[in-house]
Amino acid sequence: MGYTVAIVGATGAVGTQMIKMLEESTLPIDQVRYLSSSRSAGKVLAFKEQEVTVELTTEDSFEGVDIALFSAGGSTSAKFAPYAVKAGAVVVDNTSHFRQHPDVPLVVPEVNAHALENHNGIVSCPNCSTIQMMVALEPIRQKWGLSRIIVSTYQAVSGAGQSAINETQDQLKQVLNEGINPKDVTANILPSGGDKKHYPIAFNALPQIDVFTDNDYTYEEMKMTKETKKIMEDDNIAVSATCVRIPVLSAHSESVYIETKEVAPIAAVKEAIVAFPGAVLEDDPSQQIYPQAVNAVGSRDTFVGRIRKDLDQENGIHMWVVSDNLLKGAAWNSVQIAETLHEKGLVRPTTALKFELN
Repeated sequence: MGYTVAIVGATGAVGTQMIKMLEESTLPIDQVRYLSSSRSAGKVLAFKEQEVTVELTTEDSFEGVDIALFSAGGSTSAKFAPYAVKAGAVVVDNTSHFRQHPDVPLVVPEVNAHALENHNGIVSCPNCSTIQMMVALEPIRQKWGLSRIIVSTYQAVSGAGQSAINETQDQLKQVLNEGINPKDVTANILPSGGDKKHYPIAFNALPQIDVFTDNDYTYEEMKMTKETKKIMEDDNIAVSATCVRIPVLSAHSESVYIETKEVAPIAAVKEAIVAFPGAVLEDDPSQQIYPQAVNAVGSRDTFVGRIRKDLDQENGIHMWVVSDNLLKGAAWNSVQIAETLHEKGLVRPTTALKFELN
């Protein structure tokens, strides 16, 4: 007998990829339900060549649902995820709302699938930039330990949603087809829709993703810091991030510097990455082979290359990490969590509701 799976935010950039990942999934599925806001309700989408009408998300939408995948924004998860749990579903939430909740496991299946054992009805999917870094670093952490991580991200505009993709394409057309100066193109979304000012992304790099916190780091940067510590179950790892948006449509790239607790030979590091599930080594400088965003689009894997010793720090290592932010960074990681819950026999009603109903 298969599951009834609901996708909340089914018409969004991540939701459409969730549908694709479910179509390719090993998860036994009897029925899918697509949920959205009133703006998209009534649309008809496909699932394995069958037509499915998108429904309005309400408090009563989750009766009979076994697994609910959420990717419609934090406020939607905050409002409706507890109702899904109350109805007996397990929620896999792709927003930031529950990531630091003490009763919610934050999971990258290749790294900490054991955290699912104690879920209370909601499982959180980490930030896209955190996920790919965890896949790249976990094989190193397992063998040599980690004491420090410094990461600079080069993030695609799809991480800010379909509207950011559209605006980027419009800006590029304004510059290339209409001859408008990049400084003067129309900008209404980036670097953060919720902030006071908006800047062009075409032919630009914006060192701001999300709004700034009181310590002058952005929320995106603090997400990477806090999520890394929670996933790796180690508050002593020093983590610092600088997150930058660049005019690439899909696939995030990261320059990662780490310091290991024990000195790690580079050849052995490469071997560990090759052996780790979900990680692909692309590292041959003599042939100019290294991870690239255009090659990562459409793949579930995380690509790692440019692995080299720091010139001054014996236990320091530099690397370059690339992954499709809409797949491994969101939709695939969410579906992978659902598959793992099934494999572990953890798709089950919770015994007590630990999340407040709005």
